[in-house]
Amino acid sequence: MPGAYPQLIQLDQKKPLTAVIKEVCDKWNLPGPDNYALQYADGVQTYITESNRLDIKNGSILRLTKAPGRCAEDLYKGIQSSDSGVRCDSLKLLADVSTDITFAQEFISRDGHSLLVKIVEDAHEAPLIMTHTLTAFMELMDHGIVSWENLSSVFIKKIASFGNAKVLDTSIQQVSLAILESMVLSSSSLFNEVKHEITLERLVSHLQVTNQQLQTKAMALLMAMLLAGGEADRQVRNIIHSSSSVGDEMAHYLYVLQTVRLNHLEARMRTPLDSYNQEQRDMLHGLRQAAFETESESGLSNERRRSLCAKEFKKLGFSNNSNPGLDLSRCPPGLLALDTMAYFASRYPDAYSRFVLENSSREDKHECPFARSSIQLTLILCEILRIGEPPSETGSDYHPIFFAQDRLLEELFCICIQLLNKTWKEMRATQEDFDKVMQVVREQITRTLSSKPTSLELFKNKVNVLNYSEILKLRQTERLHQEETLAPPVLELKERLKPELLELIRQQRLNRLCHGTLFRKISSRRRQDKLWYCRLSPNHKVLHYGDVEEETEMPSIEALQEKIPVADIKSVVTGKDCPHMKENKGKQTKEVLDLAFSITYDVEEYSLNFIASSRTDFCLWTDGLNVLLGKEMSSESMRSELEILLSMEIKLRLLDLENVPIPDTAPPIPKPPSNFNFCYDFSQAEQ
Repeated sequence: MPGAYPQLIQLDQKKPLTAVIKEVCDKWNLPGPDNYALQYADGVQTYITESNRLDIKNGSILRLTKAPGRCAEDLYKGIQSSDSGVRCDSLKLLADVSTDITFAQEFISRDGHSLLVKIVEDAHEAPLIMTHTLTAFMELMDHGIVSWENLSSVFIKKIASFGNAKVLDTSIQQVSLAILESMVLSSSSLFNEVKHEITLERLVSHLQVTNQQLQTKAMALLMAMLLAGGEADRQVRNIIHSSSSVGDEMAHYLYVLQTVRLNHLEARMRTPLDSYNQEQRDMLHGLRQAAFETESESGLSNERRRSLCAKEFKKLGFSNNSNPGLDLSRCPPGLLALDTMAYFASRYPDAYSRFVLENSSREDKHECPFARSSIQLTLILCEILRIGEPPSETGSDYHPIFFAQDRLLEELFCICIQLLNKTWKEMRATQEDFDKVMQVVREQITRTLSSKPTSLELFKNKVNVLNYSEILKLRQTERLHQEETLAPPVLELKERLKPELLELIRQQRLNRLCHGTLFRKISSRRRQDKLWYCRLSPNHKVLHYGDVEEETEMPSIEALQEKIPVADIKSVVTGKDCPHMKENKGKQTKEVLDLAFSITYDVEEYSLNFIASSRTDFCLWTDGLNVLLGKEMSSESMRSELEILLSMEIKLRLLDLENVPIPDTAPPIPKPPSNFNFCYDFSQAEQ
């Protein structure tokens, strides 16, 4: 108690609070213990009651203070005092103590909130008193004891006029905007009243002030109107969700609001886990208990319980399974990683259990460690969302998804941790690949967020479509861009090199035809299939062919009795168009159809029918025959070979230009010099 020597007490939780307060009062010789109550001494002034007394931790510092009923009575009288100084002090104290629900119940039971409404409606008070009045009113209403619907339209108009005013104390405006936000969110009828009273133009003008808190409050009201308005209120919704109507200035305010609100998480991000903090230890053990249905641990010895916990924390993916708190000592992400894991476990218990159990049943090296992944993923999300960075003066990069979601970080985490597990499986990753998987997941998240999804559902769909193979394709395309193989001058060079390389492929095809190939005759009696050989004469004028025995080496041209002059060949047909495929219609498999080709010669009455032994032979022969007939080569083999040759040639030519940017257009050729006197004349030197 202020002014008294502190007491160290052993608090018996079974003893009634009145008896505890009496003992404390007796030690300080204070009469009337009924007039006193206990509060926490640090931070928010919360009264200790029978309902919340179990929250008192070992080492808590408590304050003996006025009982809430007595405090409410004194302040009720104080705010009606004729002395403005007393009124101001009473309202200031009221604004502070109204955060506690026990006091709020006492004050509202005396109809104290109606006094505050009257002060606002009369509006005779100085700005400072008005600020305290509005703050106290806001705090009292926050407890939900009194319905917002009971407010008079005079009061609503008055609050809206504070919000609309161009020149007014900013503290009053801040609280007024916060009250309007609560009204909008509490009921649709109040939303409609507020919408008529407060104009969108005024709200947007509040976003253009330098006072960051006023900006944030105005933006919060805008968001509340957006959420409450539903699809009907297109005007507000369009501000955020249509990029065309978001001007640079507006984009900056959206970015500022996003940054300010996300930075509320910074404190947790920079705080390591304290293994002596009971609440944090409970959260940690809650993760373990949610994943593994453990039988009652009370009957186990300490040693046995410790070993069971360590085993389960290992399955959860903690590196320090005997003391998992050490995993959360790294800042960032600190306690934020514990918050996101706990949120996932409580919000999506089925998905959480599935993740943990699925991985604990895999081989050790193939399991995706939940805790380690979650800590790293939380850090990645903090970096992507730039939590902890102050808003820049020129920043305008905001995420529309942020304004459609209350707990963006936690909800993103829940989607991304499941994505991580999916990517881990797609990559067939082991523990050594952990960093590679995290890089891919980071890329999946940043690429998806850069497309500016407007809802979580949209983000989820897009990020899941962007699987590992898609990421690889995108990386490949970007690498080609980086290597400048897609730069206009390089593409032009490619076109110039093509004819030369196509000629090279033509020569190779003709050389292969000169070498010849062994073909199999397909007959109805499969076992008696015969072999035959076909090759082109070295002068490229005649095709020689004939039957050969099994295992024959390349036969000489003389050994092949039949021949067809190239000049007589009319065309080359493939697949279903071949005469030998038409004869056996319906009996041929797709495999044989893909390998069949024929030459028609003379007056298209005769044909030489081939069935290649492989797709490569098919491509070589059809290309070679087309070259002989003066036609274009068209096989997939030719296209892939041309691509390989072009790529190699381009890389060789660009070796000397490494790290030299290639301009899109050629530099202009300089004018010739006015004279050529700098040329060296050999003929004169020799004389």
